[in-house]
Amino acid sequence: MVDLKRRVEAEIENILRAQKDLKAVLLVKKKTNVELAAIATFLLNIYNGMENILKQILKSRGIKINRSETWHKELLDISVTQGLITDKLANELREYLAFRHFFIHSYGFMLEERQLKMLTDRISEVWNTFSSRIDEVVKESKS
Repeated sequence: MVDLKRRVEAEIENILRAQKDLKAVLLVKKKTNVELAAIATFLLNIYNGMENILKQILKSRGIKINRSETWHKELLDISVTQGLITDKLANELREYLAFRHFFIHSYGFMLEERQLKMLTDRISEVWNTFSSRIDEVVKESKS
């Protein structure tokens, strides 16, 4: 379990760094495609970090996620059934998963500031809910 705690802590450090960098780029008044791409990248980094934490916890429980075309969605579904996250949190994360899919399969110049703002406005709250729940889960794993 020490290994799980260490891996989760490493992901948390990375997520916090991405959040700090996101906040810095959000301060830019007039955002060009470069700033929008940076915002999108940091949102993707934060979401990927949360996925990595879920994968680490499931792996520590001996639960494998099959690498199919829908494995990202399945990761959230399994995380709910395993009690790692709530349905409500999974639904919030699905919005970031949908954005992840869009961002990876599109071009930076296709990003819309309005859509990014909706995601950035909520990311801190989503992260706080997620990290509180994961903290509980990791503590339970030590027992």
